[in-house]
Amino acid sequence: YEEAEAKKISEELGWVMKPDPRGGWRRVVPSPDPIGPIEIEAIKKLVREAFIVIASGGGGIPVVKESNGLKGVEAVIDKDLAGERLATALGASTFLILTDVEKVYLNYGMPDQRPIDVMTVSEAKKYLEEGHFKPGSMGPKILASIRFIENGGKIAIIGHLKKAYEALIGKSGTRIIPD
Repeated sequence: YEEAEAKKISEELGWVMKPDPRGGWRRVVPSPDPIGPIEIEAIKKLVREAFIVIASGGGGIPVVKESNGLKGVEAVIDKDLAGERLATALGASTFLILTDVEKVYLNYGMPDQRPIDVMTVSEAKKYLEEGHFKPGSMGPKILASIRFIENGGKIAIIGHLKKAYEALIGKSGTRIIPD
């Protein structure tokens, strides 16, 4: 939206509008931490019966429980954090996050950027705290990986969308492991 239109929409509809770094203005909504998948028992049943299940795509549909059922809310659910909740609820041992880079990097985009092949949960927490991973980009992937391991998962892998198999067999991607 152009600035004048964004301000008009904000006044008329009560939307929160912010400048978009790519130009123009856009609506922003809360991004709450997901609690868990609503239909987990149905998902578990389908997985047990060898169906290929597509769930949690794009983070899912944000809802709240009310006395008379579920109600949709205006929010955005982070896909990586929602994926972790689903993987944990399913008791998965491996959590694979696919993205547009081959590995996780320290000092990403800088002349001294370094790829990380393997890091422990403690290292991941340290690097996250030091600000190596941006909140809207690699940050949620790292946080989801940490949570997955802390919730009983064996390994989290972050790798390129076109190299999923290679990441799973250890030939590509970054592996996050317990301490």
